[in-house]
Amino acid sequence: MTAAENVCYTLINVASDSEPPSEVSLKADLEKGEIKAKTEALKKVIIMILNGEKLPGLLMTIIRFVLPLQDHTIKKLLLVFWEIVPKTTPDGKLLQEMILVCDAYRKDLQHPNEFIRGSTLRFLCKLKESELLEPLMPAIRACLEHRHSYVRRNAVLAIYTIYRNFEHLIPDAPELIHDFLVNEKDASCKRNAFMMLIHADQDRALDYLSTCIDQVHTFGDILQLVIVELIYKVCHANPSERARFIRCIYNLLQSSSPAVKYEAAGTLVTLSSAPTAIKAAAQCYIDLIIKESDNNVKLIVLDRLIELKEHPTHERVLQDLVMDILRVLSTPDLEVRKKTLQLALDLVSSRNVEELVIVLKKEVIKTNNVTEHEDTDKYRQLLVRTLHSCSVRFPDMAANVIPVLMEFLSDTNEAAAADVLEFVREAIQRFDNLRPLIIEKMLEVFHAIKTVKIYRGALWILGEYCSTKEDIQSVMTEVRRSLGEIPIVDNEIKKETGEVKPEDEVSAAPAQKLVTEMGTYVTQSALSSSRPSKKEEDRPPLRGFLMDGDFYVAASLATTLTKVALRYVALVQDKKKQNSFVAEAMLIMVTVLHLGKSSLPKKPITDDDVDRISLCLKVLSECSPLMNDIFNKECRRSLSHMLAVRLEEEKLSQKKESEKRNVTVQADDPISFMQLTAKNEMTSKEDQFQLSLLAAMGNTQRKEAADPLASKLNKVTQLTGFSDPVYAEAYVHVNQYDIVLDVLVVNQTSDTLQNCTLELATLGDLKLVEKPSPLTLAPHDFANIKANVKVASTENGIIFGNIVYDVSGAASDRNCVVLSDIHIDIMDYIQPASCTDAEFRQMWAEFEWENKVTVNTNITDLNEYLQHILKSTNMKCLTPEKALSGFCGFMAANLYARSIFGEDALANVSIEKPLHLGPDAPVNGHIRIRAKSQGMALSLGDKINLSQKKANV
Repeated sequence: MTAAENVCYTLINVASDSEPPSEVSLKADLEKGEIKAKTEALKKVIIMILNGEKLPGLLMTIIRFVLPLQDHTIKKLLLVFWEIVPKTTPDGKLLQEMILVCDAYRKDLQHPNEFIRGSTLRFLCKLKESELLEPLMPAIRACLEHRHSYVRRNAVLAIYTIYRNFEHLIPDAPELIHDFLVNEKDASCKRNAFMMLIHADQDRALDYLSTCIDQVHTFGDILQLVIVELIYKVCHANPSERARFIRCIYNLLQSSSPAVKYEAAGTLVTLSSAPTAIKAAAQCYIDLIIKESDNNVKLIVLDRLIELKEHPTHERVLQDLVMDILRVLSTPDLEVRKKTLQLALDLVSSRNVEELVIVLKKEVIKTNNVTEHEDTDKYRQLLVRTLHSCSVRFPDMAANVIPVLMEFLSDTNEAAAADVLEFVREAIQRFDNLRPLIIEKMLEVFHAIKTVKIYRGALWILGEYCSTKEDIQSVMTEVRRSLGEIPIVDNEIKKETGEVKPEDEVSAAPAQKLVTEMGTYVTQSALSSSRPSKKEEDRPPLRGFLMDGDFYVAASLATTLTKVALRYVALVQDKKKQNSFVAEAMLIMVTVLHLGKSSLPKKPITDDDVDRISLCLKVLSECSPLMNDIFNKECRRSLSHMLAVRLEEEKLSQKKESEKRNVTVQADDPISFMQLTAKNEMTSKEDQFQLSLLAAMGNTQRKEAADPLASKLNKVTQLTGFSDPVYAEAYVHVNQYDIVLDVLVVNQTSDTLQNCTLELATLGDLKLVEKPSPLTLAPHDFANIKANVKVASTENGIIFGNIVYDVSGAASDRNCVVLSDIHIDIMDYIQPASCTDAEFRQMWAEFEWENKVTVNTNITDLNEYLQHILKSTNMKCLTPEKALSGFCGFMAANLYARSIFGEDALANVSIEKPLHLGPDAPVNGHIRIRAKSQGMALSLGDKINLSQKKANV
């Protein structure tokens, strides 16, 4: 076993710049120095031994001059010293001097000071020499009856470790500890004793638990946690015992300790799938989320609730608890709220949707009353989207939701208002019976809309769905009200000239008397020009947008006016009224065109907007049936088609989710035997405590390829050549934020290699945690060296280095073998993720780093190339499958992924197939990658460049 793999109990920080002292000076300090000098000398000795020095000459000095001292600091340092010092001769026999040490510790175990007794007992847990422990056994047993709980607690631990390592020294330990446990009153002592019985003699532990099972709820939390662990292990190994202990677990759900409640709920779920058990566990989780203040705890417990929901039989039980789950929304953290809303949405059914909608409506109204905050806006968006989803799945709810949400169209936060608008657009198209209500509400809030984007959307909805004569007249009234007096140009010029009177333009400020430095009086007066600024003028909203130079809204207005005018002509038979309405619409368009061409707005009108308004004027002047059909039918048909496609996609994804969850067992399915099952196939059969311990140690079993051996071999990197004196290869194991390099080093020479050291360095956002220890390799021997590397961000990292060694007996300098570079794959940190189109566009606009990769591949099919890129970059395609189906010679798709460090990566694939070059011509085009950090954008670009070409099989 290498030094690096030895179990380490004590870690000591060493100042690297200090000079190592000589053995002679240390000996002098230890023999003749004061207490302070002896303390410092002992510290230096400990550090030198930890660094590999032997110092055998100091052992007797310390026993003679330091061991008898009663100073507590020295006694504590001696415990560390005896832990690390070599206690045996090279042939494995115990050093004679250690008998003296043993006698000193027997005295310490009988010391009147409880701290010295307790710390000595803790030290004995670390001893691995049974010859040293044997004389101390009577003293250790006596410590079980000491008056102080600190001594008794550590005596139990000492007995447990001695029993585990050397059972022959104390064969009656379980019986001794059982008797101790029955009479003990202190919670920490009982916990240690009970834990020992769990691992040493489970039957005795169960006997004790049976005698006090009704008093479990009165125990301290540390003992309750150990009891939960015992019950889990017993029921896991022997399921017939469940009925005996399930009542105890139910009682522990009422514990005052959050940790006990959490563990008890988790254990209850694994032991029983009865609806009452699931409901009790879920209720316990919900209480924990509400009462715990730490957001990380809330998120962890929420994840447990989400795991419960994944089980088909548990989902119905959780549906009854939706209202309780919604109590979590009182938490201000956005991430917690997001997960809660998603969980509630997954659990909503026709039985509870009404109550859910009432709660969400209240929450939406609350967001309007609180002070504006970035998270408030985002939370409002989340609520709007949740209500949107509820209304789509349960159309009866839409009538209750729409009036409340439409108030937010006038919100200053554009994102929330845009979500409401999208919802209203879908509702007005899907639910014919709600159209009058939506139109009425839209006309009410129309004048209060503050952002131009929302204004455009509202205009479109009004133009598309106003079908009665009264509604059309109301739309025209609202447009005129929002535009102000027309013609606009004349009105604005009048304002500029006529409203400002000449006498107001210049006014003299009142004269002021001031005193100069010389003490004389002077009079100062000034002329100031006062003129109302444009901001002070209260312009109607639409005119304000136009004066700011936003003429895209004018093009939208022209289309809306054209639609309502054509519909009005079809509804009203009176020619005079028809002409009057059409003329009014044309006048508005013409006055907007005139304004755009004048110098009044901040920016002139664009040619595209001029063309659109001119087209609308032409359509109204001709009123042809074809144009009527295009404006009033085709637009709505395309929206209807888009919504139908989106609904179909949602249903398909829901179907896939439900198929994943429904566990179907076929008649000819193989039977799983626990002993023969691969680790990743076990779910409830695995010991959860063991799993969590493995996860904490970084030994989690990740799902590998079909053949685990093959996938492991894929990660082996050859570091040196076969003809090098030292052959080395590394297995790179990535575990989230850590990389473990398991390096195999083979001595290919006939010499013994001394001080064979693996020297590593890193490039990128990687950090080497510890320096691997030197080894001695016999001729043709091999060894494994482990090195840990920490990862801080998603970036292509490189690990490089060399192996240096001395040849025993040779007079030459140290030999060096340079290693090949190890490239850390970015794909180990990137996971597919999804986001909405609006979020994608927002991130695309915000992210400053862009990397443009030119497509250079041998793949000839567009779809095949896209799938190849998705597979090699681990990204998710956000563009719907319907939009990518068919063949038209080109393709555009948006891709998205998120790293485990929370970094977002966006990509836009724009590719085409050059048809003029024949059917075998490869795909060409560009892939643009955007990310917040430069490293992410460059690393992803490098990955795409490396994997573009498909390997010929």
